[in-house]
Amino acid sequence: MLGMLMTALRAALATCLLCGLLYPLAVSGLAQLLLPYQANGSLERDADGTVIASRLIGQRWEGPEWFHGRPSATTAVDPGDAAKTVPAPYNAASSGGSNLGPTNKALMDRLMADRQALERAQPELAGKLLPADMLTASSSGLDPDISPAHALLQAPRVARARGVPVETVIALIDRHVAGRSLGVFGEPHVNVLALNRALQHDYPTPRKGTN
Repeated sequence: MLGMLMTALRAALATCLLCGLLYPLAVSGLAQLLLPYQANGSLERDADGTVIASRLIGQRWEGPEWFHGRPSATTAVDPGDAAKTVPAPYNAASSGGSNLGPTNKALMDRLMADRQALERAQPELAGKLLPADMLTASSSGLDPDISPAHALLQAPRVARARGVPVETVIALIDRHVAGRSLGVFGEPHVNVLALNRALQHDYPTPRKGTN
């Protein structure tokens, strides 16, 4: 009996040592050596080295001069009633979707309102069939990527706001389209943070009072 117990203890200790310590250390070490940028959260920094965002977490972009991400249905605690929540798009502390079904009136009202707002900002989109990710929120609410089709439909608005030919903005999008992982997994996509940073670098927003 004692021999069986000691054998079990030795096996448990060996498993904890291998799986709980040596394996994580080896994987973490290799990740830091081979893919340090990805291993540390794909963080983006400004010219001073200050972390400003992560390419893995979507951000809220406002204004016609920026590419906008996929709608977000994340929420936050209602300041007036802790038992309730209020909409808080791209709240990284509360990842999640709306969980509303396709026939839910609240969802339909939100989609219609977003469609109308989109058409006011870009009248050329009125009546057009749009990519799904242009109006629907992701299950995480923090999706950092959009489809190439979504980005291309925003190009005319961004070009007008930046005062540059739409062809140059389209070329910028094309350079930022990432293909399927290993050529098989996922769909082609565009990282909104990377695209907007390149956009601001190449075509800065015109200052007020200038053409």
